[in-house]
Amino acid sequence: MTVDSDPKLVIETKDLVKMYGPHIALQGLNLKLQSGATGILGPNGAGKSTFFKCILGLITTTSGEGTVLGYDIRTQGDLIRSKIGYMPEYDSLDPGLSAIDQVRYSGELIGMNPSQATQRAHEVLEYVGLKDQRYRKIETFSTGMKQATKLACALIHDPEILICDEPTNGLDQRARDFMLQTLRNTVNQGGRTVLMSGHVMDDIQEVCDNIVMIHKGKIVVHRRIDELAKQVDEEIEISVWGGSSRMQDSLESKGLIVRRLGRVMRIKVESEETISLILECAVESGVQVRKMGEYEPDLEDIFLLIMDKLGAEVKKTSDLMTFEHTGEASV
Repeated sequence: MTVDSDPKLVIETKDLVKMYGPHIALQGLNLKLQSGATGILGPNGAGKSTFFKCILGLITTTSGEGTVLGYDIRTQGDLIRSKIGYMPEYDSLDPGLSAIDQVRYSGELIGMNPSQATQRAHEVLEYVGLKDQRYRKIETFSTGMKQATKLACALIHDPEILICDEPTNGLDQRARDFMLQTLRNTVNQGGRTVLMSGHVMDDIQEVCDNIVMIHKGKIVVHRRIDELAKQVDEEIEISVWGGSSRMQDSLESKGLIVRRLGRVMRIKVESEETISLILECAVESGVQVRKMGEYEPDLEDIFLLIMDKLGAEVKKTSDLMTFEHTGEASV
């Protein structure tokens, strides 16, 4: 039996399993992914790389099935790969080439004729902001210019799906903003699908509307980011002065759940009395509450909270990612 592919879906998998000997890398992955921008998140070793290799037809799945753009991942990997652009984290450029030659060569490698590849190389280098630098050698480029060149290489054949691994790695704020805007344009104006991984959650949130979170070979979250934020417990954030530890002890003695970051504390809202209890504790502890308000969690905080619930030893976002095992679930 094969997956009855929905034309609205760009990626669909059913009971996808991948084993390396006794090790289960993917555990019955079920995923239905529509077009748009999706962040692919998960700790190192979670199974992201294995997932991508499976859907690109680079490795054989143990069982299960799937399609990408309607093509069977088991038998049509070459067709799938012709529709995919990949921007790797690692340095994949030849420093001795000019940007125009590097991008043109990338096009020729995937079967474009030299004339077509040259024309497209000029177009995509302008698109990524390198029109005036296209004849310079890559060895003279800044990190931002190199990242933009890698993006141009991934876009030269006008792929329907673009996979970006750490696209803002090493960029200054100006180059980072331009990269993120270019990726947003690729989705919103170009009508393409972007799958993006990275350890800077703000970047994921800037580009992506959805996230797929992988943990121990399973999908533990697949949801819109704005919907996911609603699943996190409501918290009050306060900034205190003059006895943070006393304040925390007082709050916890009243049964409140506290997450502390130095002088900043986030207290889970248990009832309508929570704010009154916070102020009561401040008086008892002899501290000043300099700031108080409802805390709106960002994607980084949501991710860490979810991983904490799953029992993963993830303390900071640099522990989280890099493309690397996935069932379908939600928080």
